[in-house]
Amino acid sequence: MTQQIHIPEEILVDIWKNQSFNRELRTETGEKLEVMYVGDENTENGGPDFINARIKIGNLTYLGDIEIDNTQSDWRSHGHNLNKRFNKVVLHAIVNNESHNKIVYSQDGRRIDTFCIAQFIEEDLLEKLRKLVTIKKDNKTNKIHCYKVTSFASDKEKIEFLTELGLSRFKKKCERMISRLRELIYLDNNHVSEPAAQYAFPGEVYEMKLTFDELNRKHVWAQLFYEDIFEALGYSQNKQIMLNLAQAVDLNFLRSTGVRKEDYVRLTEAVYFTVGGLLPEDHQKLPDDAVDYLRKIQEQWNLVCDSYTGKVFHETEWHFANHRPQNYPTLRIAAGARISRALLYDDLIGVIIRKFTEIHSLSVLKNSIRNLFIIKSDGFWQQHFTFQATSPENNKYFLGTNRADEIFVNVILPFLYIYFDLFGKPKMANRAISLFTETTIETDNHLVREVADSLQLNHAWNKAVISQGMIELFRNYCAKDKCEDCLIGQKVFAEEY
Repeated sequence: MTQQIHIPEEILVDIWKNQSFNRELRTETGEKLEVMYVGDENTENGGPDFINARIKIGNLTYLGDIEIDNTQSDWRSHGHNLNKRFNKVVLHAIVNNESHNKIVYSQDGRRIDTFCIAQFIEEDLLEKLRKLVTIKKDNKTNKIHCYKVTSFASDKEKIEFLTELGLSRFKKKCERMISRLRELIYLDNNHVSEPAAQYAFPGEVYEMKLTFDELNRKHVWAQLFYEDIFEALGYSQNKQIMLNLAQAVDLNFLRSTGVRKEDYVRLTEAVYFTVGGLLPEDHQKLPDDAVDYLRKIQEQWNLVCDSYTGKVFHETEWHFANHRPQNYPTLRIAAGARISRALLYDDLIGVIIRKFTEIHSLSVLKNSIRNLFIIKSDGFWQQHFTFQATSPENNKYFLGTNRADEIFVNVILPFLYIYFDLFGKPKMANRAISLFTETTIETDNHLVREVADSLQLNHAWNKAVISQGMIELFRNYCAKDKCEDCLIGQKVFAEEY
């Protein structure tokens, strides 16, 4: 194939399932490949595309799994080489071998042959695939159904509706925070220290009138903030497990360790990675600095393991695939350790509130608070993405400007709003909303950029309220085919027909 194309996974699955090939198959090493049984399609999230396959390569017969990717480099970029779920893979089927490597390696170090699908497909089928991919690419780029006719609505109409949706999204976040605050106060009143996820809260928890004494508990607000930060650090795929981790390893437990500030990061990394189930079992194939780091983690964990009675998670609950290495949960956990240190030792919430009440310029205020969450890298994770994988060059930041901006919009401002609102300070609460509606942010959110392109509003996506409105528009209208309930949809389709 002269031109590389990205074929949607469902098409690749059909090609493999139907064995749509035109001649004798060979692996990239030149060995004859015979497919005795294509395997059972894996419909669960995560893991290889086919399981229980039976193939013959050369004179050897293999029973195992088949993983299908577009490129050879996807094996590493999707994290398959680090994922034990892929240790039973016996063939890596690809479309483009841009790296010219003939094999890949599993997490346990086993060689896996590569098979290049494109070399064994009829040219007319390839041409059909190219056309189909062009159509799909067009649909992917234009996220909303009405992208071809959005010009029928004026920019003013779109902006007004998106602002309304952005404010609605902000309100929902505030409501979720208040509900969780009530749960934490309920647990605190009942002296419950275990993770709240184990409990079913009575309905009256969400209706009870909160007293000043209950609202004035700094440790409750700190736990709420801590959980929201960890959830935000998880992005979409790991936000639930990151939230679970923050609830299991809560601030009360971290306080109880009595660890000194200078030792805090090492201890909390040991706790997070151990409780999170992310520690590798086999140390023999790890780089020397990783072995040394793991030894130190074990020493730290031994200091507190007897006092930890919470839940322990498993590595399969984490997602590394489809993440850039800089966004791997390992680096986000490292960032979380440093933020929780600031919460416990540097009065992070108090610093934010003081800045919010004392700095008058909204732009200066945003940058001043946002900068608290730009976390420079240090230690072991400055040179590693995972325990096994080193970074070609040092990771400069655990959290950069883009992610700090998103935390500012999605966590800090809703938190400040409910804080001042519940303490009866409406002027300050409204200031949080003003900051939300006026501030601009840097973001690498592909959904926002694609919706902005579809709406022909590329000049507006960097405004926080508008970008949040675009997310709300897509998730609650476009993705659910609710065009008749969307003010933009009503306008453009009425004009069209």
